[in-house]
Amino acid sequence: MTLQQLKYVITVAETGSITEAARKLFISQPSLSSALKEIEQEAKITIFHRNRNGATLTDEGMEFAGYARQVIQQMDLLEAKYVNNETEKQRFCVSTQHYTFTANAFVEMVQKFGQDKYEFILNETKTHQIIEDVKNRFCDVGILFLSEANRDVLTKIFADGGMEFHPLLSAKPHVFLNKTHPLAKKEEIILEELKGYPRLNFIQGAYESSNFSEEILSTEYAEKSIKVSDRAAIVNLMIGLDAYTISSGIYPKYLHGDSIVSVPLAVSDVIEIGYLINKGRELSPLAQIYIEELRKYQ
Repeated sequence: MTLQQLKYVITVAETGSITEAARKLFISQPSLSSALKEIEQEAKITIFHRNRNGATLTDEGMEFAGYARQVIQQMDLLEAKYVNNETEKQRFCVSTQHYTFTANAFVEMVQKFGQDKYEFILNETKTHQIIEDVKNRFCDVGILFLSEANRDVLTKIFADGGMEFHPLLSAKPHVFLNKTHPLAKKEEIILEELKGYPRLNFIQGAYESSNFSEEILSTEYAEKSIKVSDRAAIVNLMIGLDAYTISSGIYPKYLHGDSIVSVPLAVSDVIEIGYLINKGRELSPLAQIYIEELRKYQ
């Protein structure tokens, strides 16, 4: 198995199309298809599902592509340092649920790193995608939360995928509101008081369930519900619609500015935020810096 073959796999995985990948790689489609078959025969697995709409990774293919990406990245570093005499370019990737403090910690990590060349990725994404990113070694660490409601299901998924969860922060649930919201000045909010106001949740796509929800108590009935894909949209909707969301309260401003406030929710549940890594994998120096920055938000 050659580096070139591994690059073929990664390019097809990224484009989702053998035709498009062949164009980017400057080879013919039949040649690329033949090379992929050779790789699958050598690895003794099926890497891609092929159909008229393109090519998608199988479960085994996702794991294979994760390892292939690591090999290629390490080779790029070796060539840059020892062949091209370039300063080593560091790569670091975090996949996280939508927390402001994870972005703030990322900023601190980048500033402390201080070198000229790097490739850093901050990927705010769906819960299931975070798990897949860690499992397939696309990212170094994943940031998500556990609670009594999702712990059993998610920890089994982690174990089955060869991953382990390390707790970082524990917090009581808070309600995030526009500062002019009728409930904004209360010292504590009970669930009954939220009825009638729109509840905001992050979209989980095909994995919409309480186990993959980013919001604790997601099974509580809400008369009005709005799902969004990014933090900026949530803030805009809280301001414009007197809507709310439930999160950790670790970073009260939620986003930059003081237009949003957080009020403790009167429940006994606890949010445990932590980082997910592959079992037995040591944290890189950059990951250690990032994790230490996260701990400051306790």
